[in-house]
Amino acid sequence: MGLRKKFKLLEIESFMKAVETNNFKVAAEKMNISAPAFTRRIQNLENSLGVKLFERDTRNIDLTMTGREFYREVAKWIDGFDNIVLRSSEIQQRRVITISIACVPSVAYYFLPQYIGEFTAKHSNVKVNIYDASANDVLLAVSKGEVDFGINFIGNQESDLEFQSIAMDQFVLACRQDNPLARRSTIGWKELADLTLIGVGKTSGNRVLQDIELANNGISLALKFEAKHVTTVIGMVEAGMGVAAVPSLAMPSLKHPVLASVPLMEPKITRNIGLIKRRGVHLQDAANDFYDFIRNNQLHDH
Repeated sequence: MGLRKKFKLLEIESFMKAVETNNFKVAAEKMNISAPAFTRRIQNLENSLGVKLFERDTRNIDLTMTGREFYREVAKWIDGFDNIVLRSSEIQQRRVITISIACVPSVAYYFLPQYIGEFTAKHSNVKVNIYDASANDVLLAVSKGEVDFGINFIGNQESDLEFQSIAMDQFVLACRQDNPLARRSTIGWKELADLTLIGVGKTSGNRVLQDIELANNGISLALKFEAKHVTTVIGMVEAGMGVAAVPSLAMPSLKHPVLASVPLMEPKITRNIGLIKRRGVHLQDAANDFYDFIRNNQLHDH
């Protein structure tokens, strides 16, 4: 086996630049170094190879026969290297990156998908896994690092979590458009006492928030039907089984053919929707990009 020659990549780059410009001074200027420093690079390369690469006088340079052969080999090596870089870039672009998000169901159903759709349209190699769970389970999943980040209406009091508010969400009455109440601009909570009410069970964070606010205002409401998730409740409303008090973000868009929502007042009950992540923990690049995308884009018309 022949002796392996050692030389620096900057020397190879200088050699190629000299061939390209056919002038050491011009080549030195293009590489932002002095002409003497450039010449030393070429001399070092020739010394490492033990051959003469250029015939040169005060004005002109020409490749020697050995120099021309060396140039052909280096050009092939550079082409091969460029292909490797290109293939690596293509592989990176095709590599699927998974983002995991914990989200309360009332936000995951209508609010979150519009952001996922817009983000993944620009980042086709990103896959999003959604863990839709109760408010407490979302907090737990984020705290344990089981997901990249979460979307919740509780968590701003947790010392180990960062809470970034993204929307204030008011409770509304969900009803069918053929219900006379759908034409009202607002409805008072006390008016719901005589209606067939559908709602989530007492273990729901939304139910706890609602009951505390109503109790503070001396209002008590009885449910005719209960379900675990607010999305199920809305489905029951759509089926004509009754009406429901739900967060606005849990409702479909205003263009829905069947459902309508009317703001509930006296009292006005809201919840603060926010992004939550572990304090001091840096998100992976794709997750951080999606986190910023949600935070920086205002809520679409709903």
